[in-house]
Amino acid sequence: MLGLMQDLPLTTNWIFDRGTQFFGSKTVTTKTVSGLERKTFAQIAAETRRVAAAIDGLGISPGGRIGTFAWNTGRHLGLYFAIPGTGRVMHTLNIRYFPEQLIYTVEHAEDEAVFVDRSLLPLFGKYLSNLGTVKHIIVMDDGAPAEIPDDPRILHYDELIGAAEELDFSDRVSDERQAAALCYTTGTTGNPKGVLSSHRSTWLHSFATLTTGVFGLSEADRVLPVVPMFHANAWGLVYAAFMAGSSLVMPGPDLSPQGLLTLLESERVTITAGVPTIWMGMVPLLDAHDLSSLRAIICGGSAVPKTLSEAWRAKVGLPITQAWGMTEMSPLGTVCTIRSEFADLPEEEKADIRATCGIAPPGVELRIVDAETREVLPWDDEASGELECRGPWIAKQYYRTDEPGEQYAPDGWLRTGDVASISPLGYLRLVDRTKDLVKSGGEWISSVDLENEIMGHPKVAEAAVIAVPHPKWSERPLACVVVKPDETLTRDEVLDYLRDKLTSWQLPDDVVFIDEVPKTSVGKFSKKTLRDRFADHELPTA
Repeated sequence: MLGLMQDLPLTTNWIFDRGTQFFGSKTVTTKTVSGLERKTFAQIAAETRRVAAAIDGLGISPGGRIGTFAWNTGRHLGLYFAIPGTGRVMHTLNIRYFPEQLIYTVEHAEDEAVFVDRSLLPLFGKYLSNLGTVKHIIVMDDGAPAEIPDDPRILHYDELIGAAEELDFSDRVSDERQAAALCYTTGTTGNPKGVLSSHRSTWLHSFATLTTGVFGLSEADRVLPVVPMFHANAWGLVYAAFMAGSSLVMPGPDLSPQGLLTLLESERVTITAGVPTIWMGMVPLLDAHDLSSLRAIICGGSAVPKTLSEAWRAKVGLPITQAWGMTEMSPLGTVCTIRSEFADLPEEEKADIRATCGIAPPGVELRIVDAETREVLPWDDEASGELECRGPWIAKQYYRTDEPGEQYAPDGWLRTGDVASISPLGYLRLVDRTKDLVKSGGEWISSVDLENEIMGHPKVAEAAVIAVPHPKWSERPLACVVVKPDETLTRDEVLDYLRDKLTSWQLPDDVVFIDEVPKTSVGKFSKKTLRDRFADHELPTA
């Protein structure tokens, strides 16, 4: 027997209408080249309705893909609603992709139009001749003096929407399973893969973000998403903020440590989110800023060193909150909050808990399995295996493929590529990426554990550990270390520092010093680049 509840579609239009009706006076503050631009939710909504009308006027096909090539701004927020709200699919283009990756994703998605920030035209203009499916390029003038290319497809945002009437698109999407957004992965091998989210998955992901076990967003919050809107939908924060009525602070193109700290302080931000490298760069400058308004600093993308989280706690009284997820997961998978059972623990023990990835929110199921037998392993914080997940905002296959592919288990669970353990209370601890583990003489060494220990050295800015070939042990770890400015460090000093923290066989065989750890387009360590660079590195024989 079926229930007798009303069946209303869960769509981004529902989020848009709620944010507009209940929280029209809340603000979106965007940092531009000429200063701060403030608009209310109501003003953003009126502009968004004109954008929606302009999209209709361009003749974009139903379900057609529309790209965005833009920073975190109020205008980009409007596109988050106007594009899927009219029944099209928003494709956020990653501005940090290599040229061949960017061109591939636009062509693979068959984007019919692209909205571009003027400050990004020098970059985007290089691709124009290769974008055969794109019929319209709408330039959003953000105050930058960038030259506008001579291309007949170019339209000016202000002129386009200035001539448009406001379009009420509230009831345009009737099927919550309809596609809403397309985001491509940042994999280091092969072409990027498209993750096609639905209106339903977006709504559920946003709603989960409001719960207290996740980020607990409310209308009292002021959210600054440092994580880019051009990747993984800014971790869903902008949709969730609009749903909750949280004011937004958009950093625009200035992602410098000083620029972000100034915004955090002056705008009295309560919640912010970004990758570890963002928070690392701020640590030396924290003493000069009042960040007392902050209640949560969300960090994801790669493992958060305990030393980094503790540095923030020591300086501002607030540790970093670690989260984990993937593009395929929209991207939220876990958030590390301290459960009531641990409230009275000493801070050092709480720091160990905060070094985990935390607990899955309602809507995400996790399991770890033996890679060979496919046996599901216990949650005892000791057994480790391949991490798999499933849930209503997790992709079941990639865009424009007929089959789920090898990243999916036979019963449909997503194979994350991580090796992990889970505690009896559900705390997820990543051991490593499957491809980043070092297999030495039949034993696995976690590059993540090694990196965290090395980054605890007071003279180390960053560290990445990779496997290099060894004639006897098959593989051994090589530590690639970045030394802090004005400091000196030797190989022996690093190894001596590690000796009482690791067993002898876990110690790196060698240490190399590099200027910086190469990063992927979203700020993660690019270990593939390091493996290529040091593929022929000869380890000491002693």
